[in-house]
Amino acid sequence: MTGSSWVMVHSHGVTSGGYPPGVTADGVAPAVGSGTTAPVIHPPRRPEPFPGLTVFGLTECALMMIDENTVISGWSQGAENLLGYRASEVTGHSAVGLLAPERRSDSDTRRLSAESRWRRRISTRKPWTGMTDVRHRDGTRLRVSVEAVPLRGEDGASTWFVSVCAMSGGDSSPGVSASVMRTLLDSAPIALSVWDRDLTCIWLNSSAERSRGPLGNRRIGNNVHEALPGFDTDDVASVMRQVLQDGGPVLDHEFVWSSPDGRQERVFSSSLFRFDAEDGTPLGICTIGVDITKSWARDRLAVLSEAGRRIGTTLDIAKTAQELAEVGCPLLADFVTVELDESVPLSDNSPERAASDDIEGAIFRRLGVTSLHPGVPEAAYARGEEIYVPPSSPMYAVLKSGKSHFEPVLDVAPDGWLSEDPLRAKNVRAFGMHSAMVIPLKARGAVLGIAVFVRTINNTPFTRDDLLLAEELAVRASLNLDNARRYTRERAAALALQRNLLPRRLSGGCALDVASRYLPTDSHEGVGGDWFDVIPLSGARVALVVGDVIGHGINAAASMGRLRTAVHTLADLDFAPDELLAHLDDLAGRLSEEQLGSDGFPTPVIGATCAYAVYDPVTRICTVARAGHPPPALVDPEGRVTFPDIPAGAPIGYGLASYESAEFELPEGSLIAMYTDGLVETRHDDIDVGLHVLASALARPGTELEELCGDVVEATLAQSKFEDDAALLLARTHVLGPDQVMSYDLPDEPMAIRTARSLAVKQLSAWGLGHLCRNVELIISELVTNAVSHATGPVRLRLIRHKSLVCEVYDADSRLPRLRHARVTEESGRGLLMVAELSHRWGCRFTRDGKVTWAEVEIPVRAERSLDGMEETDGMDEVDGVVAFGADGAWDDEDASVAERSA
Repeated sequence: MTGSSWVMVHSHGVTSGGYPPGVTADGVAPAVGSGTTAPVIHPPRRPEPFPGLTVFGLTECALMMIDENTVISGWSQGAENLLGYRASEVTGHSAVGLLAPERRSDSDTRRLSAESRWRRRISTRKPWTGMTDVRHRDGTRLRVSVEAVPLRGEDGASTWFVSVCAMSGGDSSPGVSASVMRTLLDSAPIALSVWDRDLTCIWLNSSAERSRGPLGNRRIGNNVHEALPGFDTDDVASVMRQVLQDGGPVLDHEFVWSSPDGRQERVFSSSLFRFDAEDGTPLGICTIGVDITKSWARDRLAVLSEAGRRIGTTLDIAKTAQELAEVGCPLLADFVTVELDESVPLSDNSPERAASDDIEGAIFRRLGVTSLHPGVPEAAYARGEEIYVPPSSPMYAVLKSGKSHFEPVLDVAPDGWLSEDPLRAKNVRAFGMHSAMVIPLKARGAVLGIAVFVRTINNTPFTRDDLLLAEELAVRASLNLDNARRYTRERAAALALQRNLLPRRLSGGCALDVASRYLPTDSHEGVGGDWFDVIPLSGARVALVVGDVIGHGINAAASMGRLRTAVHTLADLDFAPDELLAHLDDLAGRLSEEQLGSDGFPTPVIGATCAYAVYDPVTRICTVARAGHPPPALVDPEGRVTFPDIPAGAPIGYGLASYESAEFELPEGSLIAMYTDGLVETRHDDIDVGLHVLASALARPGTELEELCGDVVEATLAQSKFEDDAALLLARTHVLGPDQVMSYDLPDEPMAIRTARSLAVKQLSAWGLGHLCRNVELIISELVTNAVSHATGPVRLRLIRHKSLVCEVYDADSRLPRLRHARVTEESGRGLLMVAELSHRWGCRFTRDGKVTWAEVEIPVRAERSLDGMEETDGMDEVDGVVAFGADGAWDDEDASVAERSA
């Protein structure tokens, strides 16, 4: 209270300037006695006076000290200014003498009555406030507001600190004075506090002074850290300083109080605004605090917050419906059910279907139910069951109208809608269901189902506030249900896409043992842009391919499917790895150009990286080319890992086709590891770190491939966390021995045909495949005839036996043979047609010196089982209805002519 200088005067002396010493901040003062210095009050300790109290008119107030006998012992300069008396004129006299006489004839009696009232108030030794009339020195009457605070001395005597403020300004200006405003604020039923610029409490109204509990430590003179224990006072101080700095009020800011043991919490809503001087200088802050711990709005927010946390934890429709039921009970109701319309799909294999229109009423499926009673005995239908509701029921009305049904007092009349549902009516009466709400579950303009809230144990009927809360819960749950519904439908499509785009079963034939892993980043949809494949080629060779389409999700997967199909087509044409990548790049560029967006501009380029390798088990040569893809890892039988230096090339789809192949001779039992960058790259580490981890995991010779795949994924997962789709393809090499491959050089003349047939029959009999001689001789005759008649030499025949029999004829001509459909009158042109009919598949591929025309004949299961024992078949056997000559059967040109005519 330093807004004015004042003087405290005692009958034996005068103390001036500031607040005299002697009274502690907690209101304990020394006793007032004869010959002692007048009792005074210390203000709150502050580094500088706070002039903001002029807001409450304290600079206009008369401040005085009065003992328990109403004798004045202290008098301020403000008192002299207000009442006109000097300190020497009033000290030692009764304060009752300052009272103005009441406007009646018997003034002495009235004065005695006023004095008795003062003495009675002082005798209570409790703070009090009020209004009265006082007398100015010039005889005029003043209406003042009086506030008296008792100060207890060490001897138990009381001294009173009295503040007297004028009810109107000295200039008689119209309006309400600051003193009146102070009285009004002090009488306000809410707690008001005033803090200075140092965040020290300098004023409290009566409500704030009487407050207990978390706000009970607010005292004049305490700073914010002392006044608000249990609060985050750093946060409180930060908000207060912000208000002091920018001047903008803060409304309804929540502060949480915690008890010392942490078992209790209270929430207060605080509003803060700043006081400014006439020149705009900040003077302090006024705060208003209200306990909202048990307010309905807060309870509603708590329920909604709980719902947001518990509803929609998964994308499963049934689980989401059950979560809604569990949130509604017991937070809102005693019994809750959630029923979805029959048209909502519940799994990947349940397509949407419209509700039938040929029945009256509606069919729901109950997916959520909970109750305060253990076992949910009041449920007429179990979870998962179909429910029929009659047209007269509120459930049917809600489904059709999309509007909530509110029934605070449930109608159980015998002629009501429950009469059409006896089972439900029985439970309603048995369990005392007395209040109900039926809320629609709507999303995207469609009603997905209904939620039913019922009270049984709680005797209080539902209110409109409960209806608003239930509708808010339904809105939130409906969005989650719709997301789950859409996810279910889209996931089914995504999984179908995945099943059709990725290989279901990989086989490396007799050339390779293979194993793979595919780890999409999007674990929910399970679809990404990475792919891998193992493609059987002619001559027992196998192609390995791994690719990575830019992007994720269904769009990337669709692009991946197109590129994978293109790779299969190009592989069937037996292109070398570098040529295949060049054709793939050209194809991807043309596909991108064909796709125009809605604005007429091309869509983004179908970009991808790819590595393509061809392994030949006869020569043990592995030929690799890559298009912006990480190089494969090669592991020798001893476990040494290398990453061969292969020209990288540009990614697929950018029209920068410039690729080179590299060849490597691999010993039997070597391991080829092909992968995508998601397996080894992270945002934080260089790719060399990932390659080192991969190499360490692969260096385990003799480990089964499936086990090794799992170990590699586990090791790389610990390092890379799979921030991108990842694919891994492992292949262990085998070699076809000399007893499985036979090669013959043939003369470039017609005699080569007979020689080739003879050599083939001899070798087939040695392999125990004499039953295939007839078909094989016809195939070889046509292939060698074409080479001798239409190509240039030299001519070479190669026979390969693995899971099938491969016949290859080499020549030096670069022209490809063409399958013709000869007319009836033509005597030639049926050779390749015969080859196609007698073989499982056939084709032609280029070599460095010309081309190879080949045909593959399947080995029947019976013959395959006899290969290991090299059993021979004597005479003629009939295999699958085809007559075949054994090893010692004769075969000549006449037989060939007969066979050709028969074919």
